[in-house]
Amino acid sequence: QLQLVESGGGLVQAGGDLTLSCAASGDVREFYTIAWFRQAPGKEREVVSCVNGEGSHTNYEDDFKGRFTISRDNTKNTVSLQVTRLKSADTAVYYCALRGLQRLLLGELQCGTEDEYVVWGQGTRVTVSS
Repeated sequence: QLQLVESGGGLVQAGGDLTLSCAASGDVREFYTIAWFRQAPGKEREVVSCVNGEGSHTNYEDDFKGRFTISRDNTKNTVSLQVTRLKSADTAVYYCALRGLQRLLLGELQCGTEDEYVVWGQGTRVTVSS
């Protein structure tokens, strides 16, 4: 069965760096797009970044440009999210999710919204201490 498992969360100090990993298993196809979402306490879940199946296209929501980097290693069926200069506001549960198609608009990968994603991991919690 196709599934995703996140790892790498934990307690980190503000200003530090962290790398989250999303491992995909099952019938993973090259065209699958994987996105990272996060949900902070008391907040709605929001998309952070996404990468297409080949890893040739990535996109970031405006709030996550600069400190967040998404990458894909299809030899290991993993997608990573690297975060630098962590802030207290980064405290959240981070999820990876899979969409079974690629959406490009004028050559730009569209991350879309959570209702487009059909497979979700259970999330990994990141807590940033001040």
